[in-house]
Amino acid sequence: MSATSIERPPLPPFTPETAAQKVRLAEDAWNSRDPERVALAYTPDSQWRNRAEFVNGRAEIVEFLTRKWRRELDYRLIKELWACDGARIAVRFAYEWRDDAGNWFRAYGNENWEFDAHGLMARRHASINDLPILTSERKFHWPQGRRPDEHPSLSELGL
Repeated sequence: MSATSIERPPLPPFTPETAAQKVRLAEDAWNSRDPERVALAYTPDSQWRNRAEFVNGRAEIVEFLTRKWRRELDYRLIKELWACDGARIAVRFAYEWRDDAGNWFRAYGNENWEFDAHGLMARRHASINDLPILTSERKFHWPQGRRPDEHPSLSELGL
């Protein structure tokens, strides 16, 4: 195993239980809003489609996430396993954020992930839609960072 192929358990082939663990680890990393930390979960040559933007490799992932979190303030994300098969996981998610004018949004989306044998994500395809919401409609109120274990899931929130 090379230095760029550090293992990131759980490893494929995924079971529903190990896929759910992988999803929570990804959620935790994204909620850190640390682009360098997040990028380490992807292969050095990882390929993304995020909305209509195509991102290739860790350096571009860091650039993309840095831009994203400069614009999407007070970002909080919940991911939920939809399905898994072998080295692939399908996820649904929602996140809330505000812009610098104080307008709140909830983004809804789906992701398809494909992993290498070391548990690094090689491909990520994300489809995302933003919905403007009122401050009073927010559902994600935990302190910045990892979602507390007792916080409701997407399904529990009716999302």
